[in-house]
Amino acid sequence: MTTPPAPAFRTATAADIPAIVGLVESAYRGDSGRRGWTTESDLLDGQRTDAADVADAMARPDSRILLLERDGRLLASCHLERKGEAAYFGMFAVDPALQAGGLGKQLLGEAERVARDEWGCRLMEMTVIVQREELIAWYERRGYRRTGDYKPFPYGQERFGIPRRDDLRFEVLTKALAGVAA
Repeated sequence: MTTPPAPAFRTATAADIPAIVGLVESAYRGDSGRRGWTTESDLLDGQRTDAADVADAMARPDSRILLLERDGRLLASCHLERKGEAAYFGMFAVDPALQAGGLGKQLLGEAERVARDEWGCRLMEMTVIVQREELIAWYERRGYRRTGDYKPFPYGQERFGIPRRDDLRFEVLTKALAGVAA
């Protein structure tokens, strides 16, 4: 029995946009999202992202989408954007059929490495819907801390999803990135 090749990281290109949108939608929305534990299907209907949103993220300066692949198959992706001494981490998705297998932890680690070693960032930050307690706990186990800073959910902007409840908001989570070169 042969061991499958290790997953590989790379930066997304425009050709990857359809696959990224498909992965993000499958991880967060509808019945496919319910196969994994990161779904927002009980909180939101509608889309999570679209091709224009992904293309915009790719086009911004100091911004990239990281991919984790095996044999050309997209397994996980995330958006990373440098904002001064901090990097913003978002649009994180792992194929629902492969969740809980360590791929998300690997990709998060690579995103932290890029932010720290390539960009010289001292802090990683993200926003998570406060009702996603299990997901927040996952990040806390990886060194992220709840800040108590909140951001409103963009109600009325269906491109971010159609809320199923009226109390959604985001909390900012942060993590100091150790070993940043001065």
